Amino acid sequence: MNSFDNDRPIYIQLVEKIIKSIISGEYSLGSKLPSVRELAVIYKVNPNTVQKALSEIEDTGLIYTERTNGKYVTNNEKLIKKTKDKLASEITSKYIDDMNKLGIAFNEISDYLREGK
Repeated sequence: MNSFDNDRPIYIQLVEKIIKSIISGEYSLGSKLPSVRELAVIYKVNPNTVQKALSEIEDTGLIYTERTNGKYVTNNEKLIKKTKDKLASEITSKYIDDMNKLGIAFNEISDYLREGK
């Protein structure tokens, strides 16, 4: 949960982790997110890094701030679905590209998926 890749900024990876938690339903529609300090402890990062990540996520509309009450997940199901579809498309495209780089043709990829190779 708190392992980060050294090749990319931690706050960007944290943005991705929190967004995945939102679109997967780990943080449900309208639910309150843990505080900045709680998230810093969970992910073992500096609170400033968490704040930067949350600010970026807030810019997407996936979360919002209620003054003095904290941050909440949006109730906008369409936005969450759109974000999930976009991420799924990106992951799928990368997978297909990686398989092609291995010399595996598009029509063979489904065999790998079906058989769980």
